[in-house]
Amino acid sequence: MPKVLVGDPISEEGLKALKEAGGIEVDVKIGLSEDELVKCIGDYDALLVRSGVKVTAKVLESANKLKVVGRAGVGVDNVDVPVASKKGIIVMNTPGGNTISTAELTMTLMLGLVRKVGPAYISMRNKQWDRKKFQGVEVFGKTLGIVGLGRIGTEVAKRALSFGMKIVAYDPFVSSERAEKMDIEMADLDKLFKVSDIITVHTHITKETKGLIGAAAIEKMKKGVFIVNCARGGIVDETALLDAVKSGKVAGAALDVYENEPPTGSSLLEVDNILLTPHLGASTKEAQENVAVDVAYQVIDVLKGGPVRNAVNMPPIDMEQLKVLQPHITLGEKLGNLLAQLVTGQLEELKVEYSGEVAGFNVAPITIGVLKGVLGHVITEPINFINAPIIAKDRGIKIAESKLNTPIDFADLIHVTAITDGEKKGEVSVAGTLFGKNKDPRVVRINNYHVDAIPSGFVLIITNEDKPGVVGNVGVILGKNNVNIADMTLGRKGPGSHAVTVINVDCKVPDKVIEEIRNAPHIVDIKLVEL
Repeated sequence: MPKVLVGDPISEEGLKALKEAGGIEVDVKIGLSEDELVKCIGDYDALLVRSGVKVTAKVLESANKLKVVGRAGVGVDNVDVPVASKKGIIVMNTPGGNTISTAELTMTLMLGLVRKVGPAYISMRNKQWDRKKFQGVEVFGKTLGIVGLGRIGTEVAKRALSFGMKIVAYDPFVSSERAEKMDIEMADLDKLFKVSDIITVHTHITKETKGLIGAAAIEKMKKGVFIVNCARGGIVDETALLDAVKSGKVAGAALDVYENEPPTGSSLLEVDNILLTPHLGASTKEAQENVAVDVAYQVIDVLKGGPVRNAVNMPPIDMEQLKVLQPHITLGEKLGNLLAQLVTGQLEELKVEYSGEVAGFNVAPITIGVLKGVLGHVITEPINFINAPIIAKDRGIKIAESKLNTPIDFADLIHVTAITDGEKKGEVSVAGTLFGKNKDPRVVRINNYHVDAIPSGFVLIITNEDKPGVVGNVGVILGKNNVNIADMTLGRKGPGSHAVTVINVDCKVPDKVIEEIRNAPHIVDIKLVEL
C-alpha cells in the first residue's frame, strides 16, 4: 500500500480526500526538521508540503521510494526540483488555487488605498474624528494599468471593469485581439506608466522584472499615481517607492509582498499612506481548501497510475518516451527561451518546424517544451508541460506545427519562428540541432544567419556591419571590462553585408559595457540573453 507523508498543515478537506481515496496510507507529521525528514522519508511514496517544509537535496537523496512531491500552492522554491528530476521524482504544484483570493485582495487593497481606510481606522482607534483628513478618490472613470495579464491579472481586470475603470495592460504574450475582446487596451510599459492613475503588477520576479517599478519608471508616471503589488517582493523597488511617496509623486501604495519578509525594521512601516498586509494573497479559507484538495487528487492520480497534472518537471508522456525525447525537449525549451528574449512586440503566432529524424517522433512534447521556454520567460504563473498549451491558447497565441522527414542541412533540425503584431511587425526565428553522442544542444541559425552557438549561460547576440575590426573591437571592450569570452561564432550572408556575432561569456555583462558596444562603430544591435 503506497504511503503519503503530509509534512505541512493542509485543510481537512485535503486530508479527507487522501484518506477516502482507498488503498493509500496517510501519515501527518508536522514540523519535521531536515534531519528528521531524512530519517523517515525513505518509507514514503509521496510527500505533501506547503512552504514550511524544505525538500532539500539531502532529503531527496534519502527518498528511495518517493514518486511525487505535491506542493499545496504555487511556488516550489522550497523543493530542489533539479535533484528531484534527476531521481525521477515528479514535482507538482497547484497554480490555480489562489487566483481568486489574490485578485480579490488586489481589489481590496486598491479600494482601501484610494479611500484611506488604513489610516482612517487607526485614527478611529485613537478616538479621533477627522473626516476631512481622509478624503479619498473614486476609482470610477480612472485608468488602471495592469502589468501582467495572466490568470490573476485577468481576474483583476474583470473586477475593475465592473467598477467602471478603463484598463490598460502590458503583457508581451497576450494578443491584441484577445485583449480587445476583454475591453482591455494593450500598451508598452512607457505608455502604461504615463496614462495610469493606479498601477498593479501581476508578474514573475525575474532579472527583467526585478525593480521594474523603480525610480526611472516612477519618473514617467502621473503625479499622484497609486501603486499596488500583490505579486512578488522585489518587483517594486521599495527605496524608490518610499522616496516617491514622501515627495508626493506617488499618492500612496499598497503592498502584500516585500523584498525581505517579514519587512521588520522597514521604513515602509512608518508611512501613513502606504497600506501593508502580511503576504495574504492566498490566505483565504477557500484558497487553502482549493490547493489542498487539488494537490491531494493530483497525488492520488500519480499513485494509482492516472494522469500527471501540473507537474513542473516532466511532460505528459510515459517515462520510456521521455528518455528518447528528453534531449530534443531540452533543445526545444532552450530555443523557445532564446526566441522570447529576441522578440519585440506582441507575440501572435509560433511556428515550429521539424525536419529529419526528429520528424518521425511524437513531437507534441517537444513543441510544448518550446512553448514552456517562450512563456516561462515572462509569464506570471509557473509554466510547466501541462499548462503551457492552455496558457498559450488563453492568450490568443496560435501554434503551427509541421514536419518534413527529409533532412535540411542536419540529420535533425527544429526551426522555431515567432510572428509578432507589434510596432516592429515581422518574424524572428531560431533553429537548433543535437551534436555528437551526448546529444548536446546547438543553435545553428538565428534568423537567416548560420551559426554554431552553445545555448547556455550568458550570451551576447550582436548584429553588425561586416567590416574588418568590428569583432576585434568588441573583444577589446569586453577584455578591458574583465568579461571573459568562453565561446564565439559568426554568421553572415556575404562580404560587406550585415553579420551576426554570438559570444558566450563567463558572467553577466554590465549595462554600461552593453551600451559601450552598442555605440561602437558598425554595431547595429546587441542583446544579452540568459539561457
